[in-house]
Amino acid sequence: MNREHHYSVDVAWLGNRGTGTSGYREYGRQSVVTAAGKHDLEASADRTFHGDADRWNPEELLLAALAECHMLSFLHVAVKHGVVVTDYTDAAEGTMEQQGDGGRFTSVTLHPVVTVSAPLDDELFATLHHEAGEACFIANSVNFPVRHEPRVVVG
Repeated sequence: MNREHHYSVDVAWLGNRGTGTSGYREYGRQSVVTAAGKHDLEASADRTFHGDADRWNPEELLLAALAECHMLSFLHVAVKHGVVVTDYTDAAEGTMEQQGDGGRFTSVTLHPVVTVSAPLDDELFATLHHEAGEACFIANSVNFPVRHEPRVVVG
């Protein structure tokens, strides 16, 4: 049975310095992302594209979405396999190639460090990450590879 889920956010541009987009360097890239019942998320373009380095940019948000989706999928798969996870961190990295005025991500690599309560074999650990990758809605929605270089710690 297919079920649809709908999501909505609002994005408002805050960068009009009084002359709108009268020139490429004449406007700010600041924005705010809002969703009902959630804290505002201050965003901007990447510093390379004249944005503010102290605000989230779309590229970082894409990496965050992929890393969090994989983490949540992994935790679900771990429960199904009886694996107790006590800690999970990730240092996601992505590569984007600029092509003229556009561009695209060419790859993302997740580097999860998963702490488990009891030892598990390498094959099961790899299976958990594979199943999590298959279950991740966000990874299944992008057109570039999302790789995993996981590490397990027994704690």
